[in-house]
Amino acid sequence: MKLVLFDFDGTLTHQDMFTKFILYSATPARLVLGIVFMSPLYLLYRLGLIPARKLRPLVSFFAFAGRNKLCVDAIGRAYADKIIPKHIRLDAMQILKQHQDDGATIVLVSASLDLYLKPWCEMMNIQLICSEMASEDMRYSGYYSAGDCSCTAKADKVSQQFDLNAFSQVYAYGDTKEDLAMLSLADKAFMQGVEQ
Repeated sequence: MKLVLFDFDGTLTHQDMFTKFILYSATPARLVLGIVFMSPLYLLYRLGLIPARKLRPLVSFFAFAGRNKLCVDAIGRAYADKIIPKHIRLDAMQILKQHQDDGATIVLVSASLDLYLKPWCEMMNIQLICSEMASEDMRYSGYYSAGDCSCTAKADKVSQQFDLNAFSQVYAYGDTKEDLAMLSLADKAFMQGVEQ
């Protein structure tokens, strides 16, 4: 039995779907406030002074704190159904489908949000490990329930959920340094489509 780990943004998609979802789901007022307050941090990120793993939770807080869970979940499902398919890399999807046809356990491991990845993975019939938004009393708190799922967190969460020794082979696919820890778990690791 094989375990196959896929990153999402840039690996299965042509571009970053997190930012697109923030713009897709944010109310006009939150969008304006987010731009005002987050612009300095975004500039530091673009200059390489703040890593994405530090910026994403802040952006998520501005976008979702206090929002109705059912409403945001519906937006996430619509995004998974209508927007994500337009940005999928066909070559990567063929690889995923081949592994699926071979009977492998497929897991999407992403720093992106469960709000849209959960319904997409359900449609694809694959498992999911990702950054998850916490909620209370049917409203999102704005915080992640278990931190940003990137870098070493990806490898840690995979190892916690799966006994890697139970698989005959482990494959991993990624596209940035945030995926390196996950790729280190694999017998066959691919960075930007090239075997390492």
